[in-house]
Amino acid sequence: MFQPIAPGIRRYLPDLYLVDLDIPVLEGFRNFIGCWVYHTDQLSFVVDPGPTSTIAVLLKALKTLRVEKLDYILLTHIHLDHGGGTGTLLKYFPQAKVNCHPKGIAHLTDPRRLWESSLRVLGKTAEAYGRLEAVPASSVSYQTRIEHKGKQIRVVETPGHASHHICYLLDDVLFAAEVAGVSIPVDNGFYQRIATPARFIYEIYRDSIEKAADLAAPYICLGHYGMRRDGPKFFATALRQLQLWMDVVTDHVTHTTRFDEQKVLEELMKTDPALRLLAKMDKDIRARERYFSLNSIRGIYGYVLHA
Repeated sequence: MFQPIAPGIRRYLPDLYLVDLDIPVLEGFRNFIGCWVYHTDQLSFVVDPGPTSTIAVLLKALKTLRVEKLDYILLTHIHLDHGGGTGTLLKYFPQAKVNCHPKGIAHLTDPRRLWESSLRVLGKTAEAYGRLEAVPASSVSYQTRIEHKGKQIRVVETPGHASHHICYLLDDVLFAAEVAGVSIPVDNGFYQRIATPARFIYEIYRDSIEKAADLAAPYICLGHYGMRRDGPKFFATALRQLQLWMDVVTDHVTHTTRFDEQKVLEELMKTDPALRLLAKMDKDIRARERYFSLNSIRGIYGYVLHA
């Protein structure tokens, strides 16, 4: 499945690596946040450098991999755990070109509002991620197709998880970030959950999954976590899961006098085979995933309530 290169570095394909960006001060934040590194003599890039607080870890890994130059920093979206460390990384690789959806660029070049809103919503988690440093306007742009020394990277807009969320397709590898949520290997299978935003729109989220699935890439590189080599199954599970969560939340909204997100999660743990594997994870991972599952339930609840 992968080859360990050094502590926290795994090779999934000959030129493709995943660097662990663990945050020990946050419960369960291990084998959860990672940065994808693609490195050849012709082209080197990272996908989602992670939060500011782990850039030192990434720099050490890039040195281990003998990456002396970065051509691109590709951002799938600007949430702090994905793009928060971009400005800091650029100090070490100033020649790198940052690719970001237009809706995110202003927040990179002037991150004050993003930082303030992240603190308000995430609190101590945002503090653990670290404050953003501004990205020079000259370093960031939006290209829908990147061409570099014979290689082409296709950019695909998938705004379900965030309005500025995009995927990248290089040959037969899709850097899918959170377009279909989270997937983690468990007991020769995969735990999986959707990752709906606070302002969730069912149709946009579903269409984004379908759009990514239609690319038919055999290798799916996830934001959380690792690689899936069974793209059709991964996306099919995500679509079934999305509909199940919609149905369960809708049923609770319709037939209960007070919406109880904990009871919704309990029902989903019984009825969703991919979510049920959560029970087989370590205690700290279960705590982390319960927290994010409840966030997704709240997102769906908001949509159902106002639909």
